Amino acid sequence: MDIGKSFSYPFEDDEWLSKLFLGAIVSLVPILNFAWTGYTVDIVRNVIDGVSLPMPEWSDFGDKFVKGFLIWAAGIIYALPALIIGCLPIGFLVIPASIEGSNISDTVISLFTGIGIFLICLLVLYFLALSFYFPAVFINFARKGTFGSCFEIGEIIKIVSKNTSKYLTAWLVSIVSAIVVGIVVALISIVLGFILCIGWVLMWLISALSSVYLFALYAHLFGQVVAPEAASVTIIEPDV
Repeated sequence: MDIGKSFSYPFEDDEWLSKLFLGAIVSLVPILNFAWTGYTVDIVRNVIDGVSLPMPEWSDFGDKFVKGFLIWAAGIIYALPALIIGCLPIGFLVIPASIEGSNISDTVISLFTGIGIFLICLLVLYFLALSFYFPAVFINFARKGTFGSCFEIGEIIKIVSKNTSKYLTAWLVSIVSAIVVGIVVALISIVLGFILCIGWVLMWLISALSSVYLFALYAHLFGQVVAPEAASVTIIEPDV
């Protein structure tokens, strides 16, 4: 697995700036940003196929939009149990405050508070597990392109189990990269925030470009997870 390639490949494309810039614009527009998600699906597909320049053209916008919408919908379905259960901790934490000073014993109040905290911890663990599991959903969808492929649990688990080392590496690198880039962008934004108008525009632009770069990095890393070893030396011209 070539981790360095995942960081550098966008800049090997002569049109990298226009592709990332357009991606940044698209990603910031509600609803329209599904197309950017679909764009990253195409990156995964290109990496798996061994395309020499994995970043696709911004053609066939409608197809990218549909792909992005489908993978987003799958993500919502996977997160739905947690979103529903997530309402419970709020109740368990609010109830003690509302009954404080009443005749209800401190033990009952402590019980409600404890349950609320436990459910919050459970939700954190669930979303952490989902962050590990969902890239395999992304990979399976990129390979097959159908909404049903997002829920082929056996195939999805097989992606992880057969490529555990590479998959874990991709997951950890993507998390660490997001943290590091986030810190750097935050520091730059603090400085630019003192510069009226121009500084704010630059702050917005840097934030948007760093976000799409991280998603492009994420797509390339997980594309490598299931790409044949020969894909790193195979040269396939990208589709225009």
